[in-house]
Amino acid sequence: MAAARCGGNAVASEGFDPVRMLTALQEAGVRFVLVGGMAAILHGDVSVTIDIDIVPEREPENLDRLAIALRALGARIRASGEPEGLPFDCSSAFFRNLAPDSILNLTTKAGDLDLAFRPSGTEGYSDLRRDAVEIEAEDGVRILVASLADVIRSKEAAGREKDRVALPRLRRLLDRTRREEPEDAGR
Repeated sequence: MAAARCGGNAVASEGFDPVRMLTALQEAGVRFVLVGGMAAILHGDVSVTIDIDIVPEREPENLDRLAIALRALGARIRASGEPEGLPFDCSSAFFRNLAPDSILNLTTKAGDLDLAFRPSGTEGYSDLRRDAVEIEAEDGVRILVASLADVIRSKEAAGREKDRVALPRLRRLLDRTRREEPEDAGR
């Protein structure tokens, strides 16, 4: 059987449309947690992002669904000097063979999408799912979003310059959010 390829003759990203990406993932039944800048924004951060970052569950059936969603989005590997990206074997076998700490930087017809199976400072999907919150985005798309504390934990561990710049702002947001929670929350 021929390997399924992501992207085929896909054109470069037509613009950033996170709802389209999230809808494709949801319609394919992919289990994932949204992390990174978009997760922070959904928690109230004022930053701007031009991609979404997800942590998919690594179960084989979920990886099958992930491959289906990525093919529907025309996903290709994002590469410098390659505006349309590079095609890759878009199959659950490909995803299963990636090292747990792998990060795939993809470009799709709906914008850039990064897959991290075990983001810095975390143990991956099951770890992040534990404290994730369900948020309804536009058009009724319901997604699991990493808790703000987990977003901060991952950014601290990653230690990238852009994360170090964002961390003070995210910590203030987390402190403010915790002060605003009702005292009997969680009881």
